[in-house]
Amino acid sequence: MKFDVLTLFPEMFIPVTTSIIGRAVETGKVQINLINIRDFSKSKHLKVDDTPYGGGAGMVIRPDVVYDAYEAIPKTNSTKVIYLSPHGRVLNQEKLQTLSKEEHIILLCGHYEGIDQRVIDKIVDEEISIGDYVLTGGEIPAMVLIDGVSRLVEGVLNSDSTKEESFSNGLLEYPQYTRPEEFLGDKVPEVLVSGNHEKIRKWREEKSVEVTKNKRPELLNKKGEI
Repeated sequence: MKFDVLTLFPEMFIPVTTSIIGRAVETGKVQINLINIRDFSKSKHLKVDDTPYGGGAGMVIRPDVVYDAYEAIPKTNSTKVIYLSPHGRVLNQEKLQTLSKEEHIILLCGHYEGIDQRVIDKIVDEEISIGDYVLTGGEIPAMVLIDGVSRLVEGVLNSDSTKEESFSNGLLEYPQYTRPEEFLGDKVPEVLVSGNHEKIRKWREEKSVEVTKNKRPELLNKKGEI
C-alpha cells in the first residue's frame, strides 16, 4: 500500500512513523510519502493561499499550487485521490476495509478556509470526513485514515487480530483480560480460565452484544437485533 500525502505541514505526521505503522513502513508493507505543497509555490515568499473571491474571513489555498504538487506524483490507472473534508462521507470500518484493497492512495489535506474548488473538481475522486466537527486542517484526518487502512493491509497485523475486534462484525468487542488473575479483589471471569473454547466463544459473543447494547445501541439497530 502506497500513500502520497499532499500537505502544508509534513512535520505533523510523526505519529504514523511509529509503533505498528512505523514497523509496516520499515518492512515495506506500507509506503508513506509526504509532499509539501509549499514546495510548488512560485511566489518569492512561498505563498500558497489568497483571499476568497466574494469576500469573507480567512484564506483559501490556491488551485495552481495544489495541482502542480499533484502532477509531481507518479500515478497509475488505479491511483485514488481522497480529499479529507467535512463535506465527505464519514469514515467507518467498512470503508477502511475497502480502501485497504487499494494499491495507491493520494491524500489531499486542506487548511485555512479550504482549497479552491476548481482543483478539487479536477483531481479528487472522493471526499472523506472523520466526523461531524471541524479541525484546523486535513492532516489529523489523513493520519486517522492511514492508521486505519494500514493495519488492515495484509501482513501488517496477525490476521486473527482484525477478525474479532470492534466493528469487525458490526458490534463492539467483548471485554479483554490478562494477568494477574485477581486485581484489587476482582477476578477474571471464570469461563476464560476454564479451557472450554466453545464456552469461551459463546461468552464472548454474548458480551459483545451486551457491550454494544449498553454503549452503542444504534449499532444493534443497524443489525436488526433490537
